[in-house]
Amino acid sequence: MKVIIADHSGFCFGVKRAIDIASTELESEDKRIYSYGPLIHNPQEVNRLEKEGLRTIDDYRDVDEGKIIIRSHGVPKNQEEDMKSKGLEVIDTTCPYVKAVHKRVEDYSLKGYTIAIIGDPNHPEVIGIKGYAQGDVFIINSLEEVEKLPALKRVCVVSQTTNRKEKFDSLVEAIEKKAEEAKIFNTICNATKNRQEAARQVAQMVDAMIVLGGKMSSNTKKLAEISRKYCPHVYHIESIKELSLQDLKKFNTIGITAGASTPDWIIKEAVEAMENLNNDQMNNEMMEAIENTFTRIYPGQIIKGEVLFVTDNEVMVNINYRSDGIITKEELTDDPDVNPKDLYKEGDEIEVFVVRMDDGEGNVVLSSKRVEDLKQWDVLEEKFKNKEKIEVKVLKAVKGGLIATYNGGLNGFIPASHVSVKYVSELESYVGQKFPVEIIEIDREKKRLIFSRKEVERKEIEAKKEALWDSLEEGKIIEGEVVRLTDFGAFVDLGGVDGLIHISDLSWFRVKHPSDVVKPGDRVEVKVLSFDKEKNRISLGLKQTVDEPWVVFTKSVNVGDIVEGEVVNLQDFGAFVRLESGVDGLLHVSQISNKHIAKPSDVLEVGQKVKVKVLDINEKDRKISLSMKEANGVKEEAERKEVEAEELPKEDLDTTIEDIVKNK
Repeated sequence: MKVIIADHSGFCFGVKRAIDIASTELESEDKRIYSYGPLIHNPQEVNRLEKEGLRTIDDYRDVDEGKIIIRSHGVPKNQEEDMKSKGLEVIDTTCPYVKAVHKRVEDYSLKGYTIAIIGDPNHPEVIGIKGYAQGDVFIINSLEEVEKLPALKRVCVVSQTTNRKEKFDSLVEAIEKKAEEAKIFNTICNATKNRQEAARQVAQMVDAMIVLGGKMSSNTKKLAEISRKYCPHVYHIESIKELSLQDLKKFNTIGITAGASTPDWIIKEAVEAMENLNNDQMNNEMMEAIENTFTRIYPGQIIKGEVLFVTDNEVMVNINYRSDGIITKEELTDDPDVNPKDLYKEGDEIEVFVVRMDDGEGNVVLSSKRVEDLKQWDVLEEKFKNKEKIEVKVLKAVKGGLIATYNGGLNGFIPASHVSVKYVSELESYVGQKFPVEIIEIDREKKRLIFSRKEVERKEIEAKKEALWDSLEEGKIIEGEVVRLTDFGAFVDLGGVDGLIHISDLSWFRVKHPSDVVKPGDRVEVKVLSFDKEKNRISLGLKQTVDEPWVVFTKSVNVGDIVEGEVVNLQDFGAFVRLESGVDGLLHVSQISNKHIAKPSDVLEVGQKVKVKVLDINEKDRKISLSMKEANGVKEEAERKEVEAEELPKEDLDTTIEDIVKNK
């Protein structure tokens, strides 16, 4: 048996410091010394310290005199002040890393920030951190709790020092979406991160993993949780005495790790027990020599064998063990109509899964169909580690989410909150669909898979955003969709990033509200006026995508031309007429009619179509003078000549036209 001890096992800096300070104080013995709560999450070490004179108490208010030790988790600020006011001598062994979190929380709460603590609300460290917040504070331990948060203006986020980085990152991402401004501080202790990474590495190398530490220790429980992801046999114990060493003989390699509150002597005790177990095994050399002629197998193992014979209901397999193996029809295939003889024949090499060592008649119980399942688990664990996408098919909608299958063999759960980045009201509509997902949780031992489609969508959106930012150029014309209107402009989705068309850039004409020009859902072509990636701002122009009306007008119209327009405004001094090119010209009251009128509204109304003559174009001031009476006069003259021409005899008409042409 090979024993591998993970690096960074046992006492962390903060816990060792607390033990050393307590031991020094106990040597002085000048006063009674109390520990406010168990000094560390390890009953064996706490018992050792109590034998040396340390008294553990649950309520400091029960103590009237002596020394009181604040453990490495720390306490709320008001409790420490209360202890001192009672005349107790306070010995503060709060971990310096935790102290730094206290200061950060206190500083930012005094600046008006809401405090968000990611961690277990019942953990003493989290309770202590909360005690330094001066205002609003939230303790968050799951995505569901983030969703219940109100909208936050300014938030400062810290973490319990023993958290998993993956958990911290996922919760921070969700919190940022709730806040206008978020200050994020990753306060996870490096020692915790190193210890967890070392445990992960060892768990991947061994057949069984022993995790030493208190059952109530948060960081030790996380080590066990991480180990279970990579090793099928994990034992979380406080002492090696809790474990039957005979159970360990079936494993070839065993890993050992220990929580931050586990003293060296407990780790040493476990290692010595493993060495003694190896010595016992060496005393059985003769038995081992016999056993070595056979393949060593154990439940859960995948081995190769040779088919001995096949019946209609089972397959017998030589697995080079003291007993042959048997595969029942149920363990061959899920299809009840398939005959084992159609699958295998005598002499075939076959890969099998060891279900159990004895079926009651001396045969090893094997399975061939579970081999494929396990291979798929191997594939999924690798994809989970590398954060690769897989394709699944939704089988059905259930309470709280969807059941989806991977490769037709392994089923997983998609929580409703992970179906899409957008809110989903009708889960049934997804049944039968295929789409890519990420694995966000995998537990081989419990056969549990949790998928997320939202993570895939989120990364696709982020990729689109990056591509969009990389493609932006000032002056470039791009297409987008109007998604939201405000009094000051319209927001346009350019493909994951919103840009703003200010109301002044919507039209060449004065606009009272953006809804006068666009509405949500409109597809528009806009011009990039400016952008700032750091501030996430893009300024767009709609009017800049078309020629300025004044330019169009001056290119196509001259003084003296008769043009058509629409009355858009009436004043006592005249009417404003919008011409076909889009510019407005002034039709003075004196130019409306040959007859005297008091005001334009006597003969005109807004929206009326009129023919006008261009009297003057003022390029400098961009003003146009119009005349309706002169335009009408030209029209009346033309009509008069037409009538006269109709009254003339044909021969006179020809002469008249000829004269007109000559005179002209």
